[in-house]
Amino acid sequence: MTARPPAGAGAPFGARLAAAMDDHGPLCVGIDPHATLLADWGLTDDAAGLATFARTVLDAVAGRVAAVKPQAAFFERHGSAGLAVLEEVVAAGRETGTLVVVDAKRGDIGSTMGAYADAFLRDGSPLAGDALTVSPYLGFGSLGPAVDLAHATGRGLFVLCLTSNTEGHEVQHARTQDGPTVAATMAAHAAALNAGERPLGSVGLVVGATVGDAAERAGVDLVRVNGPLLAPGVGAQGAGAAELARVFGGARRQVLASSSRGVLAAGPDVAGLRAAARRAADEAAAALR
Repeated sequence: MTARPPAGAGAPFGARLAAAMDDHGPLCVGIDPHATLLADWGLTDDAAGLATFARTVLDAVAGRVAAVKPQAAFFERHGSAGLAVLEEVVAAGRETGTLVVVDAKRGDIGSTMGAYADAFLRDGSPLAGDALTVSPYLGFGSLGPAVDLAHATGRGLFVLCLTSNTEGHEVQHARTQDGPTVAATMAAHAAALNAGERPLGSVGLVVGATVGDAAERAGVDLVRVNGPLLAPGVGAQGAGAAELARVFGGARRQVLASSSRGVLAAGPDVAGLRAAARRAADEAAAALR
């Protein structure tokens, strides 16, 4: 495997992701070392166990899937030692040519959002992968510093839009003063930023794979977004081919299916993890391509 260039040195994230999905299938493997899973793997719930877990997942899938998605919270709970492991995951992804989506869901205003952007999107930052998940619910414009820096460095964003948690509809399906839902408004902002980009823009959305007809009910035009759609919930959380077709319809080729528990349950055996990831990638390709 050949190391890829730094994010800012090559094509924009949307183009690099589209190529990776064509090469490996539309699957992102979550790296979610929560305490229960560490115990199931026979690992200690500390930074050492965290590091072993992350290295094992990367040994199994790096260079074989379109992307990996470390969930920052499970690293942060171990303090500075855990963040050091997250930095290692980001660096290892770069070395193996695997795209890294840092799932940190950052969102704030002004200089604070600028600082988050600097941490996760700036060239040279040890926490800067290829893309970052962000929350727009202080207003899409609050993401400006992240949008600007992602654009400048060739990185991507995945903006929370339609999530699978039962509380999400309270905000996402609420109507704005002008009439559209909040989710539709967020999707329209992403579409404007992606206009004219080929094969995909670099500002994607997070749309849960188990949300059913939520996009239709909320008036969200996923095809028009013209960006990648990160879809958590594939596999163990219940989303298969029928669910993916129902949620995404004509936008299916934009979808990066995300599987965590469905793959990680096959560990700690590297061969088992690798086989589970291959099955998940093949199933996602059959459903989405």
